[in-house]
Amino acid sequence: MQAPTMDPAGEPPSMLWGLDPIFSAFARLYVRDILQMTESTQVPGIYFYNSHPIYKVDVLGTVVYQREREDFFCYGVDDGTGVINCLCWKNDLFKEEENSSKSSVKPSDGGFNPGSELKKLRQAQQSRCRLEIGELLRVRGPVKTSRQQREIMASCFYKVNDPVMAVQIAWMMEVPQLYRQCYDKPLQLQPTATGESAVSSIGKATNIIKDFFKQKSVSRFRPYDVQDLLQPLIPRQPQTAPADQEPVAGPSACQQLRQLLKDALKILQDEGIVYRKVKSQDELYHVTAQDKDLLIAVKDIIREDCKREKYAEKGCHILHILSAVRQRYSLNVSRAALELVLKSLECNSDVVSTSDSHYTVF
Repeated sequence: MQAPTMDPAGEPPSMLWGLDPIFSAFARLYVRDILQMTESTQVPGIYFYNSHPIYKVDVLGTVVYQREREDFFCYGVDDGTGVINCLCWKNDLFKEEENSSKSSVKPSDGGFNPGSELKKLRQAQQSRCRLEIGELLRVRGPVKTSRQQREIMASCFYKVNDPVMAVQIAWMMEVPQLYRQCYDKPLQLQPTATGESAVSSIGKATNIIKDFFKQKSVSRFRPYDVQDLLQPLIPRQPQTAPADQEPVAGPSACQQLRQLLKDALKILQDEGIVYRKVKSQDELYHVTAQDKDLLIAVKDIIREDCKREKYAEKGCHILHILSAVRQRYSLNVSRAALELVLKSLECNSDVVSTSDSHYTVF
């Protein structure tokens, strides 16, 4: 089956692809969508999902078939929506192991043998790369079409130990949000007369509000505190219309301003930059990075719960922390806001991450 290609008329110019943040990220797409993406007619190896240019992806799934060759592993990864072939190249560790297995390691007199310990380390690293059918694999890398079949050329791959399915559950919760917030929203690029892409008013509005937070060190605000900052983004309406032209009905400048502010605050909430501790008629927003009470609450939760035997060794999972924050502090704290708090605490050496999703205190 030949891979589908995109209509040149509906494909955005390649010089504008870099303006899409998804283009330079590892897109966490379902395998079904990776297999159905259309290929660019301008640049081979670039694919489009809903007008977003994509060339590298991030996939988590179960190994359903595996083949080993001299230089690479070939794994079939199933994420529940489809199966894709993943080409995972062997690194130098495997070649070194083959050479070292031919030579015997002599024991040392002191009981500690550096060569033996190094061999154990290499074996542990190799075990993360050599998988069997039924094991969980995470793969990141560019998408390629070989022999008219889609596959992933892995730049990074490893076996995921997930006995209680915590990683898979977190993945299944995060990917649909990425689809709703990013992938399923068509890319809007409107070139200006100079050939440059015009940044949307909503993007400018969010940047203006972010700059206001940084300059004034704002911790709390209400919408009317920042509404006037967005006034220059509203186009001026003509005072009078020509006599032979009927007035066109449309939103007033005040309505446009309120809608722009509403959309900008929605984006800032989705990114976790702001949140509302209590939803009431008084629209009071808290700036996540400046909310000292929230930082203290998260730090105290991690410190207290890490004393429990269940979390003493590995630390608290981010979903556990999020649940505890919503129970003890505010129901309206999003995962994005919590991630910003954890990042801030980690930069200040208040907490440390023991894995991708677990945190503990020093």
